[in-house]
Amino acid sequence: MFKAARMAMFAALFAGVAGPALAADLAEPQPVEQAPPPIVEAQPVNVGGWYIRGDIDYHWSRFGGGDYTTYSATPPQIQGSFATGSLKGAFSAGAGIGYQIDDHFRTDLTGDYLFSSNFHGSTSGFCNTPAPNTPCVSSDTSSYSALLLLANAYVDIGTWHGITPYVGAGIGGAWVKWDTLHNSDADGDFFHQGGKGWRFAYALMAGASYCLTDRVKLDVGYRYSHINGGKMFEYASDSNVGPGYDRGINVHEVRGGLRYQFGGQSDCAPPPEPYVPEPEPIYTK
Repeated sequence: MFKAARMAMFAALFAGVAGPALAADLAEPQPVEQAPPPIVEAQPVNVGGWYIRGDIDYHWSRFGGGDYTTYSATPPQIQGSFATGSLKGAFSAGAGIGYQIDDHFRTDLTGDYLFSSNFHGSTSGFCNTPAPNTPCVSSDTSSYSALLLLANAYVDIGTWHGITPYVGAGIGGAWVKWDTLHNSDADGDFFHQGGKGWRFAYALMAGASYCLTDRVKLDVGYRYSHINGGKMFEYASDSNVGPGYDRGINVHEVRGGLRYQFGGQSDCAPPPEPYVPEPEPIYTK
């Protein structure tokens, strides 16, 4: 009996000492590893919006040849062609409005005024000095100017360090105006009123733009334009020659200008910083 009482007393003492210790061990929180914050990928830049442009250039025009009619008292009339013909270089200036569809495609409408380019050519025929039907060569001078209107489309290949190379094409029309043609030969000086009118035109271009600011780009490139043939000069009764028609003009341009983008996100703007949310606090009991 005393033995059972001693065992019960030892059990009670053990429970009184070990119980709080075990309770303390159970109450101590386990370490919790903090979850890393989720990484949010930077969204791609949404390039787009309207832009305006202004350009200047220096161009070289190539005369494609010309034909004319010399009238005689009896048919058939004599068809002639320019033996030589060349055009000097000149400046032009233009402006346009366009829309950046995305980071690879854009379109614009442009108008360029091509300032006067001097023409010098020659023709071979017959003069009445010193005798009728004497072979002679004439000297011909004039100049032309044009207003070139084009609807253009471009492919921006990509942007590296702010530089974006591109290729493009355009289609439209040109208002061409020839000045008075001065024809001089052994028989004297003759003057033909210059021709004018609208013609079909198209263009091919290549170049690159460079980001000056987040909205302004410097655009430098080359453009080839072809203007269809049309009337070059009118009939002149004192020489019985005319009208004359040129066969077309090829224009090679070295261009430079600025583009300013209004709406949308410009590809010149720095990409947005990735958003990383702050981790939520973790509470333990």
